[in-house]
Amino acid sequence: MNIEDVLKLVRPNILGLEAYSTARDDCGSNQPEIFLDANENPYNNGINRYPDPHQKALKAKVAEIKGISADSLFIGNGSDEAIDLVYRVFCVPGASNAVSIAPSYGMYEVAAAMNDIEFRKVQLRPDFSMDTEAMLSAADSKTRLMFICSPNNPTGNSFPVEQIEDILERFGGVVVLDEAYIDFSVRPSLTSLVKRYPNLIVLQTLSKAWGMAGLRIGLAIADPAVIALMSKVKYPYNINVLAQKMALMKLDEAAKDKAVAEIVGQRFRLEKELAKCPEVKGIYSSDANFLLVRFENPDEVYERLLAGGVIVRNRSKVSGCEGCLRITVGTPVENDRLLRLLSSSVAEPVEATTPGMEILGERHIRIVRNTKETKIALELDLDSIGGSGHISTGLPFFDHMLEQIPNHGGVSLAIEAKGDLQVDEHHTIEDVGIVLGEAINAALGSKLGMARYGFVLPMDDCDAAVLMDFGGRIDFKWNAEFKREKVGDVPTEMFSHFFQSVCAGAKCNLHIRAEGVNEHHKAEAIFKAFARALRMAVAKTPFPYELPSSKGIL
Repeated sequence: MNIEDVLKLVRPNILGLEAYSTARDDCGSNQPEIFLDANENPYNNGINRYPDPHQKALKAKVAEIKGISADSLFIGNGSDEAIDLVYRVFCVPGASNAVSIAPSYGMYEVAAAMNDIEFRKVQLRPDFSMDTEAMLSAADSKTRLMFICSPNNPTGNSFPVEQIEDILERFGGVVVLDEAYIDFSVRPSLTSLVKRYPNLIVLQTLSKAWGMAGLRIGLAIADPAVIALMSKVKYPYNINVLAQKMALMKLDEAAKDKAVAEIVGQRFRLEKELAKCPEVKGIYSSDANFLLVRFENPDEVYERLLAGGVIVRNRSKVSGCEGCLRITVGTPVENDRLLRLLSSSVAEPVEATTPGMEILGERHIRIVRNTKETKIALELDLDSIGGSGHISTGLPFFDHMLEQIPNHGGVSLAIEAKGDLQVDEHHTIEDVGIVLGEAINAALGSKLGMARYGFVLPMDDCDAAVLMDFGGRIDFKWNAEFKREKVGDVPTEMFSHFFQSVCAGAKCNLHIRAEGVNEHHKAEAIFKAFARALRMAVAKTPFPYELPSSKGIL
């Protein structure tokens, strides 16, 4: 097909549509200094102006990374927007139809239903290979779109380029190739085929390998004429100011490649360890960041994992995926917890991880520390809102206190600690404090854009105040009296020692004061106040990114 043939597939009303435009589109090379055209609030707060509807800066950066021209790139509010738009551009409601492999990503069918388009599924073979002839046979003169997800969700496998090209040559409509998981595959992206096949639209995303799911940035790569049509139909301000700014900041190829290597390595590890579980009946090869795993009793396994705090995707009722759970590859600490819930034969997590510190991302750290007294694996992400991972120290009350940090601090924290509790609690509590402090210090990095200082928290009959400053100077003050020898299984003298260890590891000023009657409440108030102070002290504001010091250095 040539581009003229593709344009004949477009809905006539879309071809004749005059897109919404703004006064700023008509400025040309003139750069206004005062904006009185869009009825915006004139007082600058960083988000009072409408975003660039054409995402010029972001589009230029993504195009550079992808090695394509900017006019071949559409940026949408997630790939879901692009999926919806191709229906609206090419399909006549109530008349056209679309064909898709099955099982596959559910939004192809949902978007078809929203646009009143018949959706035809072609089942993959039992080995999840694609039947080209069946796909082409399912199409007729009213078929406008064909969806192929490669690597496919939920099966994880990719399809040969020769098969994709065969369909492109023989199908009389537009092929939408969804490459959401392509960064995890050994196969290259097929975006280079866009120049040869005007009837090809390749979808990609910044949600998976790039780690920006919360920003909702989806990509469509196609012939410039097709991209122009999608841009004409989209809502004018589909990518907000913060998403554009944050995406530009986080488009770091080296960091992405490092994360992908870690995830792929963990995928191989999970596959190997899951094969040891007696409940596992099959593991399908994957080119993605997940594994499709067949279990003897998938519903029971799903409920057990959920009860243990781990959620996976139950696909056991999906045709072709009977008995299967789709398991996303997590961090090593998260994967350890999953494996422990599935099989007692799996090695203990703190023994399965290499000692040392690893930077997993901006403000995301993993530390493994082994001594004669303790073995500790700790993972901290200051920018995650996922809350607590598994926290286990062998001291239930200490675990309960530590859980206040992610729950009230707005960070993600997972801790696995095994200590010489047969001696006493000292080494375990002290070493967890040291490692937590070191993780906070390492995760803070340059400290650009972060806030500072503290929090006061009342709790029933008690109140606690925690002041902290990550300026690099160490100073610890403790003013909290406990009359009981222990609260739960924790000696009360160890509360101050724990926070002193955190202070030393984090290289910070940490001043703690608490008073009240109930010793449990007092301890909990301190940990909660620490969490809230940490939340304030490490908070980053989108703009401006400055050091919180008049000296310009911390």
